[in-house]
Amino acid sequence: MKNIAILTSGGDAPGMNAAVRALVRKGIYEGLHVYGISRGYEGLLKNDFESLNRRDVGAIVNRGGTMLKTARCTKFKELENQQKAAQILRDREIDALVVIGGDGSMAGAMALAKQGIPTITIPGTIDNDMCGTEYTIGFDTALNTVVDAVSKIRDTTTAHDRVAIVEVMGRSAGHLAVRAGLACGAEMVLIPEKPMSLDEVCDQLRISHNAGKTNSIIMVAEGAYHSFEVCGYINKHLNISPSVTVLGYLQRGGSPSARDAAMAALMSEKAIDALLEGKSNCLTAVLNGKIEMVPYEEGCTRCYPISEAEYELISVLAR
Repeated sequence: MKNIAILTSGGDAPGMNAAVRALVRKGIYEGLHVYGISRGYEGLLKNDFESLNRRDVGAIVNRGGTMLKTARCTKFKELENQQKAAQILRDREIDALVVIGGDGSMAGAMALAKQGIPTITIPGTIDNDMCGTEYTIGFDTALNTVVDAVSKIRDTTTAHDRVAIVEVMGRSAGHLAVRAGLACGAEMVLIPEKPMSLDEVCDQLRISHNAGKTNSIIMVAEGAYHSFEVCGYINKHLNISPSVTVLGYLQRGGSPSARDAAMAALMSEKAIDALLEGKSNCLTAVLNGKIEMVPYEEGCTRCYPISEAEYELISVLAR
């Protein structure tokens, strides 16, 4: 093991820079030559490599985003492009590739593994929805961003006796919405995993208001409903005009929390150590609070749904 390369792929997540820094410095400490690939798999196909030293990754540990840039590359799903990428890595004498990203990024790493390229994936996505791991880098930071935003929105809803709808990310998984809803005392949380009709939403608002509640927070994961759809339905059937806040990219930016920055460093150390031990084609996963190397095939069979207990507790505490 002499040369490794790193790329970040898919949506950016706070803590990606902390992982890049740790991979570079731990790799150099262990005698490796480390390359960065710009803009994920798209940059790999364009042969966009840069040799990285310790100073190149200085002062990035607390920065959001990713210094390596990122992109979504649909053409990487094609076998021809996977083979092309593998040949580029061989031509550059890259012994292993470390990928930082979500499910789609891991799928790309698995495709390269089938082409004979040793890979390791470090999970990085604010949605916390990757199979094979209980935790992904970026989730804690995004969660704190949502809770901070909702606390400010709550001040206004309380002052004006209003209903506020807050849309958060979560196209196919409601981890962020559930945990944020629990942390900030949302009255309702709408997520893809637990379909709730808008009639039920209105019924719950009626019950809440009849019980004397004059303000409410409804948290909506983007995969459940469009927030303005929920707003329009409530306005039509209850004659209430809720405010709507779509947090959008606000959730993906900002300095990583202490937990995300530390986890990024620990996962990166584990990844480098695994490569030096001859292990590859694995996900650096958090299982029962410990960082483990999980083979891709095994990881794909382990999925971690939202906590039913947490979801139910939101309703109990909202009454």
